[in-house]
Amino acid sequence: SYVQLSFLFQHVYCFSRVVKSPSFVGHHCEPYNNPADFFLDVINGDSSAVISNREDEGGEAKETEEVSKRDKPLIEKLAEFYVNSTFFRDTKAELDQLSGVQKKKKSVVFKELTYATSFCHQLKWIAKRSFKNLLGNPQASKAQIIVTIFLGLIIGAIFYDLKSDSTGIQNRAGVLFFLTTNQCFSSISAVELFVVEKKLFTHEYISGYYRVSSYFFGKLLSDLLPMRMLPSIIFTCITYFLLGLKPVVESFFIMMFTLMMVAYSASSMALAIAAGQSVVSIATLLMTISFVFMMIFSGLLVNLRTVVPWLSWLQYFSIPRYGYAALQHNEFLGQNFCPGLNVTTANNTCSFAICTGEEFLINQGIDLSPWGLWKNHVALACMTVIFLTIAYLKLLFLKKFS
Repeated sequence: SYVQLSFLFQHVYCFSRVVKSPSFVGHHCEPYNNPADFFLDVINGDSSAVISNREDEGGEAKETEEVSKRDKPLIEKLAEFYVNSTFFRDTKAELDQLSGVQKKKKSVVFKELTYATSFCHQLKWIAKRSFKNLLGNPQASKAQIIVTIFLGLIIGAIFYDLKSDSTGIQNRAGVLFFLTTNQCFSSISAVELFVVEKKLFTHEYISGYYRVSSYFFGKLLSDLLPMRMLPSIIFTCITYFLLGLKPVVESFFIMMFTLMMVAYSASSMALAIAAGQSVVSIATLLMTISFVFMMIFSGLLVNLRTVVPWLSWLQYFSIPRYGYAALQHNEFLGQNFCPGLNVTTANNTCSFAICTGEEFLINQGIDLSPWGLWKNHVALACMTVIFLTIAYLKLLFLKKFS
């Protein structure tokens, strides 16, 4: 019944002003009649007011046919009554006013987002949530640590206890190149940082949960610090002593710092490429192609001094080149690979047989001064800042409103 249906609603509008009008489509509401019931009866054509206006046709079949004929005119009368009423005019005027304001302020309304919390509060909870998700995903956290330990042991076993002879030069150059490229390719996993949560980020940003800057720096704190720094520390601690590299404390920490900088710059490049992308495979493919191209100008596959001038400028865009040069400078400087021989080397010259680390570095075109070491870290830091800026701008100008 109508009474039972009314209990399903929190508010019931009874159309009192409609049914009390002088002429409601030619019908009048009876005293003490529910306006809502009367309104429905008029629409359905079965109210007493409607029935009283009908002429008795003398038969049930004839009356049924007459009711069906009056259905369409009744609906038209209701529509005409509403169009000519003050309710329609007032409602239409209000809707037109709202529609005009909406068209003028559409861009402003959707882009001016307000936030109930501060930047630091948003940063705290985004980093906390991301870090919990990282710990809850064994493939992204524990698996990478296990792979790093396993790979470090394998490399340590292959290049175990490097000798200080001519073979030691080749083996050192080879293992340092591998350490650099390994840091680059292991950083490709950073492409998932913004791609996987793209829809979630768009939804939460539109809802005003956080700023783009809060989300960006929160994700960096949860990815760059634990997932790039920790594997570099573990990898250095395992390989440095197994390989028997230069037994100097300063050289140990320089190597650790260099691997971290390579990982940071490579991860930043991955974020710059992947930000705004919808498919992980495309970003991964672009990263792989870029690193393979950079390996050519790293300094091992080709001597950079022999590259033609119109292509030599490409070496300055190679992340492995800076990392490899820093590791070579850190390891070879001060080394003697001809035991029992007193070898002196003039500037920019080298003997036929390379006996000192300085000769090897000069042959590779590496500056022997302290700036020859630290300029590589400065270059990696600059590339990291540039790539992170590109990634942030791509997130900032990402199309978020449809």
